[in-house]
Amino acid sequence: MTPKEGDLASNGLPVVVGMTGASGAPLSVAVVDLLLASGRSVIATATPAARMVWAEEMDESFGAALERWKASGRFDYYSPADLRAPIASGTFPTAGMALVPASMATVAAVAYGMADNLPRRAADVCLKERRPLVVVPRESPLTAIHLENMARLARLNAVIIPPDPPYYLRPSSMAEVTAFTAHRVLVALGVEDRLPEEFRYTGPRDEA
Repeated sequence: MTPKEGDLASNGLPVVVGMTGASGAPLSVAVVDLLLASGRSVIATATPAARMVWAEEMDESFGAALERWKASGRFDYYSPADLRAPIASGTFPTAGMALVPASMATVAAVAYGMADNLPRRAADVCLKERRPLVVVPRESPLTAIHLENMARLARLNAVIIPPDPPYYLRPSSMAEVTAFTAHRVLVALGVEDRLPEEFRYTGPRDEA
């Protein structure tokens, strides 16, 4: 089922979220949750490897998360093999896409135009249609190959957001670090115009 025109008018264009086979399932959950909470429609797709990682990292099952998101009335999901999905076409309007988490295989494929599954094709569509593409890479250490592929995407106007902890804000939990990255993704997509106040640097701490 695709978003209805009335939904697009009332909630803005949908945002695509592609989940791939890198560690970081909590990041994709946080991004989808924030998008839905902001009133945006979301269209998601996840590779088989992403679902394998999800099973290792999340207490909530993937199916339960899909049902929870679908209950919002503003969420759709397509199989990664479904290249007939609307987001595979540049004529279908979206507000952009977040690849979160982005595996190095997906980064390499998108950087070189290998659109052989739905997440990769949807990202390719964003690049060719000059729509926002946000890439949240998860790998360490990074080889020269990884760095060159990300640099290639950056030159194509993708925004690369590594999920780095904001140590200067002194986060007290993984949940805070995850939320910080998720909000940065929404800012890069233009869904939020700034980070929430608790995630902004306001200058040196008062040592008195």
